[in-house]
Amino acid sequence: MVREGPQHRAKRSLGQNFLVDPNLQRKIVSALGAGPEDEVLEIGPGRGALTRHLAGRVGRLVLVELDRSLARKLRDEYEDDAHVSVVEADILETELDRVTDDWVRTRVVGNIPYNITTPILFHLLSRPRPADIVLMVQREVADRMVASPGADGYGALTVGVQSVARAEFLFGVPRSAFRPVPRVSSAVVRVTPLHPAPLDAADERRLRRLTRAVFQWRRKQMQKTLRDHPDLSIPREAVAMTGEVLGVDLSRRPETFAPGDLVALARRLLPG
Repeated sequence: MVREGPQHRAKRSLGQNFLVDPNLQRKIVSALGAGPEDEVLEIGPGRGALTRHLAGRVGRLVLVELDRSLARKLRDEYEDDAHVSVVEADILETELDRVTDDWVRTRVVGNIPYNITTPILFHLLSRPRPADIVLMVQREVADRMVASPGADGYGALTVGVQSVARAEFLFGVPRSAFRPVPRVSSAVVRVTPLHPAPLDAADERRLRRLTRAVFQWRRKQMQKTLRDHPDLSIPREAVAMTGEVLGVDLSRRPETFAPGDLVALARRLLPG
């Protein structure tokens, strides 16, 4: 059995900070709400802090771990449990619907490396999407994910998440809950993909293109960015007409536009 302890030194290159507070471990698993009928994919199980609360509680548990030595220890620990599978791989290079039995019904949980949080989020939210996602992330990222238009932190990440899912801040996690102690505060968030998807694939491509551009120039008026940003370059007449047709004031800055407003702009102004 693998035990929490000093035998595995955290690797900074992999963004490893191990959650050692058992009460918070149980709280995260409880927030996931998975039971015997559920398949769960855990990202970066590490020393197995969450894994031990999930194994035996859920129908199938898939562990995706990049660290070779940790993956080996997890395989050794759960070699006699047919309901636990260990996948030694980079989560960003893993075809998630290939390693799970039914990806769209799978629940995802993890204490993910903070240096690749955004890529992991968008990997999870690419099509097809799982049933539910509960993640430990940097507090600043959590605040951005759930931000409202006009709030600090509202931006491309906010729109990218909220346009296809419901994002909920669950609870904060103190730095003291980890070893080694990280430099930043953490939080647990729930992201629930919307089923059926509110946008088609073309809408999502348009929205990504628009949000990347307008939030690069977030201090400029929307109309100026639409006309002048090299990734957009929309004719002045089309911009003016769009503002009139949609009934939106394009002299406002991008961070004041709700995700639905940005979807409407992208649909009208950009090709699929």
